[in-house]
Amino acid sequence: HTRWGKSRPYFLWGAIPFAIFAYLAFSVPTGWTSSMKLVYCYATYIGLSFMYTVVNIPMASILPALSNDAQERTNLATVRQFFAFLGASLVSASALHLVSTLGKGDEAAGFRWVMLLFGIISSLIFFFTFFQVREINVDEEDTLDQKTTLKDALRSLAHNGPWKIFALNILFMWGGYFLQTGAMVYYYTAVIGSQALSVQIATILSIVPVLSNLLVPFFAKRMQKRTLFLISSAIQLVGLLIIWMGGLQVGWIYLGAVLSGFGYGMKNSIYFSMQADPVDYGIWKTGVDTAGSLSAVNGFLGKVAQALAGGLSGLLIAWGGYVGGAQIQTENALLAIRIMYLYIPMLCIVLSMFTMSFYKLDAIYPQIMEDLEKRKFKEE
Repeated sequence: HTRWGKSRPYFLWGAIPFAIFAYLAFSVPTGWTSSMKLVYCYATYIGLSFMYTVVNIPMASILPALSNDAQERTNLATVRQFFAFLGASLVSASALHLVSTLGKGDEAAGFRWVMLLFGIISSLIFFFTFFQVREINVDEEDTLDQKTTLKDALRSLAHNGPWKIFALNILFMWGGYFLQTGAMVYYYTAVIGSQALSVQIATILSIVPVLSNLLVPFFAKRMQKRTLFLISSAIQLVGLLIIWMGGLQVGWIYLGAVLSGFGYGMKNSIYFSMQADPVDYGIWKTGVDTAGSLSAVNGFLGKVAQALAGGLSGLLIAWGGYVGGAQIQTENALLAIRIMYLYIPMLCIVLSMFTMSFYKLDAIYPQIMEDLEKRKFKEE
């Protein structure tokens, strides 16, 4: 709790440290021993990851404070994801070119200059966010003397059924996504036999989600969020099935990639919109605002999913006997790559859809907001 709000101050406090660690992580001292360099890399990378968390969690936790209107929250989440996709695409398209230009042949120096540039730009954007955004959907009686303890927040989350379902879905949704993206180059290089195709598919999966993401506010007005999430997941699943059944046929692979990217773009956008709703449920059920704690735990579960995907990838690659750089891989290696890129991600999408089929918050959400408004009116 501060006079600037609960989530907003972190954009101010975290901007410069985030930029500094981003620069340091790509500025390894040249005269140090290998052991000292390794310690330096661990320290700066952990620092960068920590500061990224500091400025990233408020991006989700601030959403309930910006509006209490479900449709407006969906619009805000859609805009957020549009610029996230746009930012990622711009970095993918420009980073290596900037490294080459600014480094003038020295790749290490090029990365240092690029990260300095990105750090300055990101800090300016965070400062802009801090000064332009206002937390308006807050309880005026919620003062510095009424802080929510971690124990209160965890107790509230324990009684938040919709959030538990949403949290379990995070493991399936992001676990499958991280496993598949990590296997993309392996799949198109070793299984399909075209490394160039992996670049083309990656481009499709960068552009198509940006376009489908913009359709979410339109569909969200006409159906429940859960329904849109399930439909988007089904489209993504159909896309992966087409890639699988298409085999080596490039045309089918393109079609499958477009459908998969289309479904993923809509699903990702509605996912971030849905993340704010269990906060209101928790306030309605227990009287405790868990926006920050809920966003933090969701972020942690996403990291767990990423770690599990990374560990499983390593196990499958080792089991398959994949040999880096080899022109011909064993059948076991090709099977391991298919499992990583198609089979487990498809299974995760099915499990995600099954999990979210139990998410019933959309049906009672209007009544919850009506009750909260009545409480606020009585307190006034």
